[in-house]
Amino acid sequence: MAELHPVCAPLAFLLGTWRGTGAGTYPSIEDFSYAEEVSFAHVGKPFVAYSQKTKNADTGLPLHAEAGYLRPQGDGRVELVLVQPSGIVELLEGTVEDCDVQLASTAVLGTASAKPVTATERRFWVEGDALRSSVAMAAMGLELQHHVLSEMYRLS
Repeated sequence: MAELHPVCAPLAFLLGTWRGTGAGTYPSIEDFSYAEEVSFAHVGKPFVAYSQKTKNADTGLPLHAEAGYLRPQGDGRVELVLVQPSGIVELLEGTVEDCDVQLASTAVLGTASAKPVTATERRFWVEGDALRSSVAMAAMGLELQHHVLSEMYRLS
């Protein structure tokens, strides 16, 4: 495996594959629970690759997936470039400090057939052995609000 690029050192706490469960809510949909797997990987370049997939907790059927790159800037700032098969692309900026990454969108773009999402906020943080992930979004004409929260444990 390649040596971790020095600028990625503040994100080392995320590296590996994590699996767990979560719950989601939003005014335009029914509440739901899900199983989630997230991977953070590196190849020695100044970014960390991110991939995520969820399944329905009851049926095991796929729900959502996304992939992108965390791009640390070397001064506590970090960017996330993220794409979803639903036709949505998010560009986010934020900070990484003490095992906590907090991001807010600077742009959310969608294809002609994508549901309208105008803003997002994301957070990844580790407490003890658990990685927690949360997403807030402004979608379907609604204001920015909580959408999902998960808790995962490292597999590798």
